[in-house]
Amino acid sequence: MDEAKRIPETKTFGILALVGGAEWQPGCEFDGELLARSGGEVLVLPTAAAYERPDRAVDTASKWFESLGGKARGLMVLTRTDAESEENAQAVSAAKFIYLSGGSVFHLKSVLKDSKVWSALVSAWRAGATIAGSSAGAMVLVDPMIDPRGGAFTLGLGLLPKMAFYPHFDHDAPSKLHRTFEMAPSDLPIACIEEKTAIIREPNGNWKVEGDGKAVVYLNGKLAGLGDLP
Repeated sequence: MDEAKRIPETKTFGILALVGGAEWQPGCEFDGELLARSGGEVLVLPTAAAYERPDRAVDTASKWFESLGGKARGLMVLTRTDAESEENAQAVSAAKFIYLSGGSVFHLKSVLKDSKVWSALVSAWRAGATIAGSSAGAMVLVDPMIDPRGGAFTLGLGLLPKMAFYPHFDHDAPSKLHRTFEMAPSDLPIACIEEKTAIIREPNGNWKVEGDGKAVVYLNGKLAGLGDLP
């Protein structure tokens, strides 16, 4: 059974922030609001950056959130074994703000899928925790997931199903996005987000845009609105 079907489609209780990339930099001051609403501390999972100096990702996050008056600590869930660790799952369960970094979306997906850490993240969100992801960390949270290699669709983890997320909208080639539109089901909204920009879903289901760039939603190949997102 795929992840989107396994997770019940019920009312959600936590904030969900999907960032278009270039996280933890000036322009991403919306992180300050997320931090304040979540108790002042964020748990960073650099899973997607496992082969790209995950320690550096955590260090960048720590300096950024410290500049915003908070604290960040890393949880080195880098392998499948890490994701099945009861200790790591408990750390995620206890967190009020969990942030998935950018990097390799396929490594992130393979590590977290059906794992104890993923189950803990889902439970934490449904209990009121804030979940944020940037680039790969955002792409994997929805379902279907856009394959960054060519723009086709594959299964995401489905924390929030029935939408797709397209990061780095200010950098990717139009031909790649065109292929995504061509292959998308007519009822699938696609959120296209620039770097240093977030679409943030409130617990009541309302969406807003924050950050330096812009965010647009396409439905059936045409411009739509945030209200068309689940």
